[in-house]
Amino acid sequence: MNPAPPVHLVLVGMMGSGKTTVGRRVAAALHRAFFDSDQMIEAREGQTVREIWLERGEPAYRALETEVLQEALSGEEPAVIAVAGGVVLREANRRLLEAQNVFTVRLVVDPAVLLSRVGHHVHRPLLDDDPAATLQRLATEREALYEEVADATVEVGDRDAEAVTAEVLELVAAREGA
Repeated sequence: MNPAPPVHLVLVGMMGSGKTTVGRRVAAALHRAFFDSDQMIEAREGQTVREIWLERGEPAYRALETEVLQEALSGEEPAVIAVAGGVVLREANRRLLEAQNVFTVRLVVDPAVLLSRVGHHVHRPLLDDDPAATLQRLATEREALYEEVADATVEVGDRDAEAVTAEVLELVAAREGA
């Protein structure tokens, strides 16, 4: 049996689940380009996610999410892509994440642990009012959508980035038959 060709690796999950940290490490280990959707949006628009969200609204931000996801996935060389937590809210994005040339790994973290990681970050406009309740609500609302797009799931728990990275790399190796 021939190994599967390398594909884009996309990390999905709630804000604060470690997508960017783990994504950078995985990309380095695989010698692939790394893309973070929020960083791509900020570089392209010359504004922070918070500024875009507050000045233009959530629909404008979500449209930008779709554009940068399409851009990141359009590269010929397999890349590692960390996407914003809400990327699964749009049907078009879910179809992109389910494409043949994409291996989507979901990082799962309990909302209480997420709160300790992101509860006081000013660049997360969704958490302005009640971070604990918002994280719990978002996790519940997005659960089925994350499951829909995920080819594999990694329980992050309180493990460090090194352990999570190692598990993601094992999943990629198994997927690609290495």
